[in-house]
Amino acid sequence: MSDFNTFSRYFLRKLAKINKEQGSMNISIKNIKELDCICDALILPFTEGDSELYDNLDAATSKLIKRLFSKEFHGKQNEVFLIPAHETIKPERILLVGLGKKEDISSEKVRQAGGKSTVYLRNMGMKRIALSTSVISSLNLSPVDFIEGSLLGLYTFKKYVQEKDKKQVESIFLLSKSSKNLRDELQRTKAITSSVWFGRDLINTPSNDMTPTHLANVALSLKQKNLSVKVLEKNDVQRLGMGSYLSVAKGSKELPKFIVLEYKGAQEAPIVLIGKSITFDSGGISLKPADSMEKMKYDMAGGAAVLGILKAVSEMKLPVNLVGILPATENMPGGSATKPGDVVRAINGKTIEIINTDAEGRMILADAIAYAKRFKPQAIIDIATLTGACSIAFGNEAIAMMGNDRELIDSIKKSADRTYERVWEMPLFEEYKEYLKSDIADIKNTGGKNGSLITSAYFLYEFAGDVPWVHLDIAGTAWVEKEKPYIPKGASGIGIRLLLDFIKNM
Repeated sequence: MSDFNTFSRYFLRKLAKINKEQGSMNISIKNIKELDCICDALILPFTEGDSELYDNLDAATSKLIKRLFSKEFHGKQNEVFLIPAHETIKPERILLVGLGKKEDISSEKVRQAGGKSTVYLRNMGMKRIALSTSVISSLNLSPVDFIEGSLLGLYTFKKYVQEKDKKQVESIFLLSKSSKNLRDELQRTKAITSSVWFGRDLINTPSNDMTPTHLANVALSLKQKNLSVKVLEKNDVQRLGMGSYLSVAKGSKELPKFIVLEYKGAQEAPIVLIGKSITFDSGGISLKPADSMEKMKYDMAGGAAVLGILKAVSEMKLPVNLVGILPATENMPGGSATKPGDVVRAINGKTIEIINTDAEGRMILADAIAYAKRFKPQAIIDIATLTGACSIAFGNEAIAMMGNDRELIDSIKKSADRTYERVWEMPLFEEYKEYLKSDIADIKNTGGKNGSLITSAYFLYEFAGDVPWVHLDIAGTAWVEKEKPYIPKGASGIGIRLLLDFIKNM
């Protein structure tokens, strides 16, 4: 490995407290009444149209809430309204937040309310926040979902901004009777959301700082007793015959890094997670249009998700065996770059005719999938910002999913529903193989525009073979242009919560 540069040292220091704001935030359970909680703002969640949920509060507050319900607040989903608290109670302000219609309320609606209300209060300068949990609990939902949304929404990325915004939440109190289940759930949620922050930081970092070498350094910093990390250098992957992966790296002066992480928490065959890790994608010789090319730093979002998952799993000491693989490189149009029409040989001997150098993600994943088989895995899951066609089909709302194993697909679907990192299954009809037929090689790397979302996955299917495998295309969901209740503009960190839920429920 090369020496750490300034950025690497910065990022490794930051890992000790993934983000100073969340690391210093006090999130705790307090078994006290709402009226007795000393805080800047008390959050009261409401179902739509129900003004009598907090009649146990003091008479003046209950009267004010009922008056507001008839005019300015209705309890609609993500509706917020801040009022000064009466001097007879200890909170300084009260924030009313809507959960929506009672029959429609779900864990996701609670998460969204958490993100919406907590970010609103932070922007208003509130530092100490308390949450009344009685209404959420009465709906047989967990108040920790609210905290999850709060923490996800409070994320910011300000490394490159000279004047930092000093507004930040210092404390969040859950007003509830403490229990082991609630405490454990809270600790898990803090570990998960901290890993999402970590993944978002990696993705948001510009590619002049987030190179393959820096990504490898960050992976190495995650090493623990139960998590080993090794980095295969260019000579190593050449000896292994990874011609598909190396064909993408040829045009860049940045050296490729094939990163392998192994977490051992059980005696079983591992699940292999593979994350596309193109730290910048220019398209290579098949150069992308200049418009929005600056966002191509996010083309390593799959790799960031895998690192975030391994980080959380090792911290929570989950009883599972995992392997994480990040084939990291840039895709650049340098003088030695791969050209359309070139033929390369993958690690498994299969030859690939390169039609378009901008179809590079599948090239690095092909060798990674074939390499993963040496671990004799029970399943392989790859996660990648793979195709523009995914964004065209689903916008920013869903992950395209394809695979060869029904049980694995169904398990991921259930986790997608629970986390609201939604997936939509696409077919892998045998006829799509014809789209990838080459006249001079075993396969070509693109079948053209028609069916391109699916043919990209079918290309990977050719390398997965009979091993249970699922492909997750996050091209439309890994980066958001418009702020959502708990996803700030920029990197979403999608896939981390989804696959952690899947692993937890294995």
